[in-house]
Amino acid sequence: MIVKEVFSDILLGLAVLIVLTSAIGVLVMRDAYQKLHFVSPAGLVAPALVALAVMVQHGVYENTGETFLALFFMIIAGPLISHATIRAMRVREKGHWRPQRGGKAPAGEKEQ
Repeated sequence: MIVKEVFSDILLGLAVLIVLTSAIGVLVMRDAYQKLHFVSPAGLVAPALVALAVMVQHGVYENTGETFLALFFMIIAGPLISHATIRAMRVREKGHWRPQRGGKAPAGEKEQ
């Protein structure tokens, strides 16, 4: 019993440490592109550690299944949200999302 609690507390502590270091990274970085790199560990690794802590504490149970289902959706949605965020930032900055070739805007687009 005590081993389960200690191990789950260690996993939760690691999750908190990852979120804190990610928050510090977001505060320190200069632009949004750099900041987005520090959001991923807080959005993917920390929830995985929390899910493992739930499994260690409760074993294989209904709550564990629901936790891992939520984690699955977070793992699937996280990279998609990051990609959409980067694309939206690029559209706001450049007026389009496509990469430029030779310093020219894509056909039909105005140069900025």
